[in-house]
Amino acid sequence: MFRGVISQTNKSILIRSFCTGGPAKSTAAPTGNVLRLGDVCPDFTQDTQSGKVNFYKHSGDNWSILFSHPADYTPVCTTELGRVAKLLPEFEKRKCKVLALSVDSAKDHSNWISDINETQKCDVTYPIIADQDRKVANLYGMVHPNTDSTFTVRSVYFIAPDKKLRAQITLPPSTGRNFDEILRILDSLQLADKFKIATPVDWVDGQDVIIPPTVSDEAAKQMFPKGFKKIKPYLRTTPQPNK
Repeated sequence: MFRGVISQTNKSILIRSFCTGGPAKSTAAPTGNVLRLGDVCPDFTQDTQSGKVNFYKHSGDNWSILFSHPADYTPVCTTELGRVAKLLPEFEKRKCKVLALSVDSAKDHSNWISDINETQKCDVTYPIIADQDRKVANLYGMVHPNTDSTFTVRSVYFIAPDKKLRAQITLPPSTGRNFDEILRILDSLQLADKFKIATPVDWVDGQDVIIPPTVSDEAAKQMFPKGFKKIKPYLRTTPQPNK
């Protein structure tokens, strides 16, 4: 038997049973700020199940993954947060802090974590932001009114140590995220920053990478001592530099 939560929004009753229930029938404009790649992500201080967290202080000189979920005590979110708990050593290996968020209370988070740990066989230790006043949701544009005017969608923000937004994924409440893909994107971003390369379609860690067209052949010989394969003047591959 599911746990349902009923709330009143614009005189429409939303029943959260699957994830957030049926989408709200809204034609409203996006709620809050709109972040674009390269923008500096806003700082915030908000409650979590472990006390108040300041985002900038928490992230420090690390990368950060900030991801929102529609609501506590929902099935898809339960599986997602459990998966992140199991992958936490992989994020730590990449010097990346993880923060989750929903618009429920810190007390709800604490109680829900017991369910997550039990059903997903994990130990959730990372902070889950209690964004009841939607402060963070509005700062980051996590509420999409034409999907639901109250709850956050499944957004993922890849934030570099300089606090700039480097990548973003947004999915509807019905679609669970692939956190292996999130790690793959993080690997690509970090590798590109360090070695000035690009990653091709379906690339995974350890495979050949691409030399950008802005790098000349002469410069590539110096930058990539393992050599490179010239398929076309604009398409050159080289073994992953750190492997």
